[in-house]
Amino acid sequence: MRTVGVLLLPGSRIFDVSVVSEVWGIDRTDSAVPLFELRLCAPDRATTRLAPIGDLAATHGLDGLAGCDLVLVPGRGDPLAPVPPAVLDALRGYTGTVAGLCSGSFVLAAAGLLDGRSATTHWRMLDELTAAAPRAVVRRDVLFTSDDPVYTSAGVLGCADLCLHLVRRDHGAEVAATIARRMVMPPVREGDQRQYAEAPVPRRVVKAGMASTVDWAVSRLADPIGVGDLAEHSGLSERTFHRAFVEATGSTPGRWLQVQRVRLAQRLLETTDLPVDRVAERSGLGTSANLRRRLRAELGVGPDAYRRTFRVAV
Repeated sequence: MRTVGVLLLPGSRIFDVSVVSEVWGIDRTDSAVPLFELRLCAPDRATTRLAPIGDLAATHGLDGLAGCDLVLVPGRGDPLAPVPPAVLDALRGYTGTVAGLCSGSFVLAAAGLLDGRSATTHWRMLDELTAAAPRAVVRRDVLFTSDDPVYTSAGVLGCADLCLHLVRRDHGAEVAATIARRMVMPPVREGDQRQYAEAPVPRRVVKAGMASTVDWAVSRLADPIGVGDLAEHSGLSERTFHRAFVEATGSTPGRWLQVQRVRLAQRLLETTDLPVDRVAERSGLGTSANLRRRLRAELGVGPDAYRRTFRVAV
């Protein structure tokens, strides 16, 4: 039996705790999955208020962490909230594998466990993690990091990917795939796959004529329009248009066009059965080869893998 501990702190995210419970807290021995002991560990074995709702009674105090093969630290509603000294001491004294889920990385940072190691968190908090763990190597484009014995994950679903990775590491691909099937999620998303952060959205357009040019371009993404066409529509020289566009949107016109086309391709892959070459044409990316290249550059995966992961049932 493998013993898995969950470190509960005030404000621990209920989603992260639920994912851990789904992976290690359910008896699936009827499907040839090993039986795990799941310990809920909190200072003074206290009942913990979770975020955004709910209370959870601990089964163990902090001393329960010492006997675990794996300790998971859920994210917290306030990732920068102080961590009790007793918790920091318990983490520093723990010698097994420890994983920070989403903003749980900040707890590991407070304990100094990320120093000199790769780490990540939700894409919206990467700058804050860089400040909280200045000696860590913060990865901005991955789902999770593996710097044994310390692991971290990105986002709320990235923690599920990391949990399955840890199962696969210790119990094999078939056990991980069985649990994934029961959870109805992809069994393998490698850590180096990029976070599906939203592409930047233009800030509010403030210059006269720019809003109509943006709307005009969005409605013609499938056409072979470029920066020169946008400038011509706006009635400005290319140099003046470039400066005005950056000021209005925070992005260069060329980069903006590329992002809009990738976002359109994402929507088509999610919501239609169009072949990849047709998705490339309708999104303005031209060829399937260019679509694959652009998606890998922006998201770290090709169109087929993206569609398998994010296909919307209709």
